[in-house]
Amino acid sequence: MHDLITIHPDIVSGTPVFKGTRVPIKSLFDYLATGQSLETYLEDFPNVSKEQALKVVDLSGEVLLKLCDSLSYESIIG
Repeated sequence: MHDLITIHPDIVSGTPVFKGTRVPIKSLFDYLATGQSLETYLEDFPNVSKEQALKVVDLSGEVLLKLCDSLSYESIIG
């Protein structure tokens, strides 16, 4: 994760950003959530590489799956 994301109080007030940029990670998910394509995101944020974006999406999926695994079925449904 440290090769993908930087969190530092002097960079965008500690907001997680793509390493080597000042582009918040959240911006990628905001784009995707509104139906915009990864290609559009990469055009709008040329400092973020396609490899970086795809790795962050993969990492978020892994984290979500681990979270789900740690929760019991009962706690998820109510």
